[in-house]
Order: sequence, then structure tokens, then C-alpha cells
Amino acid sequence: MFCPKDRKTILTDTCLTEGLSSKHCSDCKGTWLPAADYKVWQKKQPQAELDPAKLSDNFDVEFIQSPYDTKASLCPECGAYLSRARVNWRPAFYVERCPACEGIWCDHGEWNVLEKLGFHIAINKLFSQDWQARVRKQEMIDKERAAIIEKLGPELAEKIFVLTDDLENHPKGDFGVAYLVRRFENVRSNFSARDPY
Repeated sequence: MFCPKDRKTILTDTCLTEGLSSKHCSDCKGTWLPAADYKVWQKKQPQAELDPAKLSDNFDVEFIQSPYDTKASLCPECGAYLSRARVNWRPAFYVERCPACEGIWCDHGEWNVLEKLGFHIAINKLFSQDWQARVRKQEMIDKERAAIIEKLGPELAEKIFVLTDDLENHPKGDFGVAYLVRRFENVRSNFSARDPY
């Protein structure tokens, strides 16, 4: 079985983590996870819902995007082209998976990031349309938060974020929202009355 990236280095047996057999490339340092081995290991892991908000977390892990990350690859088991799922961490990278045999390829360092994010136990979900839609939604939320911080400063922005969470979780939070809307409508109408131009 040859490395899907350089197609000339023979993959060697290794153990990626406890109980998970894998194949390793001594040249590019990437790792192939045969579908059968990964599924057996996956069933033994605690089941948890993947959270796209984790992509915004800062955590300490050494990671440099592999120079092979953008290279198209063939499955080392069945020869099909590997499909790619973008992981929008910093820096972003692609995890690859065979659509035919469902084996998974991680370039050097990618497994460590997936493990820190908690995504390593359900890599197959990263390829779903539902997950990609959730990631896009989270990106919009992150951009909106960044804009609020930029416009209002971190201190006031944090108060707004806390208040928003409190109102969302309060059974009568809509009264608070209505109050804020009325206050701002009054401010706007008073401003317009003072400055008709």
C-alpha cells in the first residue's frame, strides 16, 4: 500500500492512538486510517455532538499546514480519488476520505488538531452537508461578534454578549428585547427631531 500523496513510499503499520491501528508514511509523515479499524475504534469512544464553535477556540498545539495538503490524492486501498473536507481552524486544512471504502487520510499534524477539537471521534461527519452548513453559520456568528468588538470595544461588547445570552435563556427574555428596541427607537426619533437634515 503506497502513500496517497507521493504514490511511491510504502505505508508502514503503526498505532495512531491507543487501540487505533493505522498506516504511516515515513516521507510525508501522513497517516492512513483504514475504515474498518477506524470504525471499530470509533464505537469504543464516548459519543458527542461536534461543535463548530470549537473552531474559534485557541489551544496550544504545534501545527504547520502540510505542503501536501492541497494535492489531489488517490485512495491507497481502492484507487478512488479522495474527497476533501475543509477544517476552518487556524490555519485551515483539509482532511481526506475515500468515498468508496471510507478510509481516512490525515496529513502530518492534522490528527493532533482534530483530537484537540474533539473531532477525531467522528471524522466522517465533517464531510456531511449538515456539518458544512453549521460551520458557515458559525463563521457568520464569529464575524458578527468581531464587528461588534471592533465598533464598541471589548468591554462593552462582552456586556452585550452576556446580556444576549441571559435574555435568550430567560423564559421572558422577549420583554427585555422589546424594552431595548423601544429605547433605541426613542433615541432615534429624538435624534431625528433635533437634526432634520
